[in-house]
Amino acid sequence: MITRRRFVELSGLTAGSAIVRMPVWAAKAPDVSLEIVPYTLEASPKHHFRTVAYNGQVPGPLLRMIQGKEQSVEIHNASSDPEIVHWHGLFLPSNIDGAMEEGTPMIDPGASVRYNLKPDPPGFRWFHTHTFAGKDLTKAQYGGLHGFLMIEARDNPGNYDQEVFLALHDWGGHFEGSNDGYMNPVYDISTINGKMLGFGEPLRVKQGDRVLMHVLNSSPTEVHWVALAGHSFRVVALDGNAVPQQQTVPMLRLAPAERVSAVVEMNNPGMWVLGEVRKHIQSAGMGIVIEYGGASGKPIWTQPDSLIWNYRQFAAPEETQTSGDEPTRIELVFDSRFQGHGNEELWRINGKSYPHTDEPSLKAGQRYRLIMKNESMDDHPMHLHRHTFEVRQVDGGPEILGLRKDVVLVPAKTTAEVEFLANNPGRTLFHCHQQDHMDRGFMMVFRYV
Repeated sequence: MITRRRFVELSGLTAGSAIVRMPVWAAKAPDVSLEIVPYTLEASPKHHFRTVAYNGQVPGPLLRMIQGKEQSVEIHNASSDPEIVHWHGLFLPSNIDGAMEEGTPMIDPGASVRYNLKPDPPGFRWFHTHTFAGKDLTKAQYGGLHGFLMIEARDNPGNYDQEVFLALHDWGGHFEGSNDGYMNPVYDISTINGKMLGFGEPLRVKQGDRVLMHVLNSSPTEVHWVALAGHSFRVVALDGNAVPQQQTVPMLRLAPAERVSAVVEMNNPGMWVLGEVRKHIQSAGMGIVIEYGGASGKPIWTQPDSLIWNYRQFAAPEETQTSGDEPTRIELVFDSRFQGHGNEELWRINGKSYPHTDEPSLKAGQRYRLIMKNESMDDHPMHLHRHTFEVRQVDGGPEILGLRKDVVLVPAKTTAEVEFLANNPGRTLFHCHQQDHMDRGFMMVFRYV
């Protein structure tokens, strides 16, 4: 099977890139330095994973940038494989966005690259690898190569006492065949910020604090629900974008690559567990202890009765919703084709798998509506690079407005619709954010004309 990297090399997409490869001594020190290095993750004393990491830590370093202020970024690849860094959620040129399908060059082992970027839009973003893994659960996003990225608005009021960043991830395991012949990853453990429940430092808080929690699902394939026993979440942003209606909810649901920012009022002193709602995932390690000052004893977990979440509650109130100009519609049908025993299935968009998918044309300044019809039995977290879209319809319900995201989960056998303004010319990747689905062709590229 032709790999994504080989296809890009053959098609010449990297030609003409403005990225400069240079020795470290050839220019002044960059504003941001990232080194991709071999690393052994200790999720617990009994669970170690050989992987690669940014600057020798999992998650990678928290990068803070100011909206619109140019930053020089240098990346050195000290690993044994070609690498690439995708700046998820930013409006960047195609040649530095971090996807080889768009034309960003790979970084060879031992090589360094440097470029300048003007970060936009503001909000909670992230950066991560964007390479091919196949069946190797130590490669690409399976290996946990990711970090937090916060783009500060010029007028950030900071209405909170403490700000924390939490990444949900699944590790190790194997591929397992299902009854229908498809292969799916099954993981050994799950972590928050690279540690299993009980083995990392607790999150220490004070009574009366308002804690702003930025939660990222960096899992290669799994949707996660998280709750904080004894507390609730006031959701203020999704995928780094402020929601039209803030809502207080008992739990958060995050598909792969989604982010939720929520304020928690620390008004219930004690020792509590923030963790995956589903018992078998929490028992695999996905949790962290929340410790009030002066509290002691065994952390408490209270099991919710059901899984609760919907996008609609955060959209603009119905009485404020108005319709604008009619967008150009692009219909996209998702399904898969099983190739027979001993072969992997191919994921398809309109009957084709990447690199053979169509390349729909976009005209700068035009608004487009993507009608995503999921005919498969899997849920799909769909991500559009280099743009933010507005979720307009989910699960066949009424139209909504104002909910801006860059990833939307399209459940099995449902249709979702999103709209975006084509305002960032260049090749633009659209794909399912599950690593195994992306590796098996669930991608396409939009091109501006």
